[in-house]
Amino acid sequence: MSKKVLVPIAPGTEEMEAVTIIDMMVRAGYETVVASADFDGNLVMKASRGVTLTADCKLVDIADDEFDAVILPGGVGGAETFRDSTVLVEIVRQQMYEGKLVAAICAAPALVLAHHNLYPDALMTCHPNFQDHIAKDKWRVKRVTYDINHNLLTSQGPGTALEFAMEIIINLSGKAHAWTVAEPMVTIPTLQYHKLGDE
Repeated sequence: MSKKVLVPIAPGTEEMEAVTIIDMMVRAGYETVVASADFDGNLVMKASRGVTLTADCKLVDIADDEFDAVILPGGVGGAETFRDSTVLVEIVRQQMYEGKLVAAICAAPALVLAHHNLYPDALMTCHPNFQDHIAKDKWRVKRVTYDINHNLLTSQGPGTALEFAMEIIINLSGKAHAWTVAEPMVTIPTLQYHKLGDE
């Protein structure tokens, strides 16, 4: 069964995170919808370091679609736009109510999820600069944190984006399929993805 995932972007989105996520979702064979959360409706925008990102559509145009995962890249400017987007917050809230995967990295767990108190009881991580946005008893220092009880996956920043994206694939399709993505990428052996095919 094919999977459909949503990756919103906005001006100021962290490009390394966004591109890594999008690329790996495509490599996994998922229908990957890149949607603009820009309030002006622009499909082309500058990311946090000035790289140009292009969305497939406006967020409002796919607001009623169903997704197997909603994945929020970070970057302060992008995360702040996500936070202020009533459409995106409702999409995430609906995903949460249906028990489907929500994944967020870098500033997004703090500025979007914690800000709107969407997962008050979930364990999560985020970029260390924003950890004070998350309750101390819920904060985890792990580079990628999965709360199985809430189907919530969070991660810390650009340097963890590959691990984060790989964990999304494992969650959606299992370790054997994740290995088919990891092997041709020549992932770092210490990340252990080279062993996925043996399990």
